[in-house]
Amino acid sequence: MRKDFGVKTWFYPLPVLIVGTYDENGKANAMNAAWGGIYDTNQVIICLSPGHKTAKNIHAKKAFTISFADADHVVAADYVGIASGNKVPDKMEKAGFTTEKSVFVDAPIIRELPMALECRLIKTTEEGNFIGEIVNISADEKIIGEDDLIDAEKLQAICYDPVHHDYLVLGKKVGKAFSDGKSLE
Repeated sequence: MRKDFGVKTWFYPLPVLIVGTYDENGKANAMNAAWGGIYDTNQVIICLSPGHKTAKNIHAKKAFTISFADADHVVAADYVGIASGNKVPDKMEKAGFTTEKSVFVDAPIIRELPMALECRLIKTTEEGNFIGEIVNISADEKIIGEDDLIDAEKLQAICYDPVHHDYLVLGKKVGKAFSDGKSLE
């Protein structure tokens, strides 16, 4: 038997994306955004309200980074989603985040978060969503596996549970894509 819940904004998994930008003075800012993902090949989409400092910064600099929040930085990742860059000018420092400038786009990479997508703004949709082209992916050596690629278990990316308002860790391997289903052929 199934239980009906009606219309809810429940979707699993919702990645915890930390969107990094620079303002017009070159000051780094970041915010937590769960509503985003892959839009097309080498493209991402993020949904941000126009009043966010991050939205204004993306329009100004035409660039942003997306880092994946991890289990080691839950408190800091949550904080940058709670605190507004419009009201708390030192929120990056309070979160304990330090940055370095991306070599590829005019946006900051958050050193503490081990994986970042470096994106150039392609367009803003009529609804206000930002579509960006991934021009580089950078990762800390500590999350690189034996195959010289990103190891999801080492990344310890977190996702947001919209039902219980919890953060959950991703990363346990349960199968092999484009392979396991072949056993049914």
